Amino acid sequence: MKLATQIFFCGFFIVLILHTQPATSQEVEDEGEFNYDEKSEKGPSRWGEIRPEWSMCGHGTMQSPIDLLNKRVEVVSHLGRLKRSYKPAYATLKNRGHDMMLKWEGGAGYIQINETQYVLKQCHWHSPSEHTLDGRQFDLEVHLVHESSDGKVAVIGIMYKIGRPDSFLSSLTDHLEAITNTNEAESVAGLIDPRNIKIGSRKYYRYQGSLTIPPCTQNVSWTIVGKVRTVTQEQVKLLRVAVHDASDTNARPLQPINKRMVHLYRPSDPKDD
Repeated sequence: MKLATQIFFCGFFIVLILHTQPATSQEVEDEGEFNYDEKSEKGPSRWGEIRPEWSMCGHGTMQSPIDLLNKRVEVVSHLGRLKRSYKPAYATLKNRGHDMMLKWEGGAGYIQINETQYVLKQCHWHSPSEHTLDGRQFDLEVHLVHESSDGKVAVIGIMYKIGRPDSFLSSLTDHLEAITNTNEAESVAGLIDPRNIKIGSRKYYRYQGSLTIPPCTQNVSWTIVGKVRTVTQEQVKLLRVAVHDASDTNARPLQPINKRMVHLYRPSDPKDD
């Protein structure tokens, strides 16, 4: 009887640990496990079938990305300005096969949503953009991934169109080029200040969604910046060339919005838009 009880409790705690792991730690890092080719057995529409723990990719009702369609958006003022408190920290640029990720090794600051602080962990890029604005897709989207002390995830998304160079990406050019034509998966980027990732607008969209790569964990708080910034064609190309796959895209297709609400915070002063 004692043995059966011990086995039960061991099993219970293993399940508990698995279910309480932060969503960021579950992001898949093996480039061979999935891809973005819809004709492939590892493509986006099949992600939920590849591994049991990825089932949310196929059956979740709060999946990301979505189209931020104007007629579905509710303008609210109570959200207030996005509270960011970032600081420089040492970071590593990592080739994850499906994307390029800049991971901060120390505390790089946080954002605050309601009373919860979410610490900045990493950022990565998708091309073309995963989210769309009123049906329009852009050339690039960066995701700044944050995590609270109890494992909740909040992501800031910024979209870019082709135009003038993005200064933050320009500062990473040497590191990206260093791992483009080699099998090296990482490059130490040194002290990186996330405050140099420009937002340029106080207007933003907010909704509840998921990670956009397997295992597609839900209950992620999304903040999509309202201003579309600019990036050069060369910068977008470098992000894709550096990655160890043959795909010309790493953007997950749009997901059903279902009955979710999308809120838009718009400052009362039009100059802040």
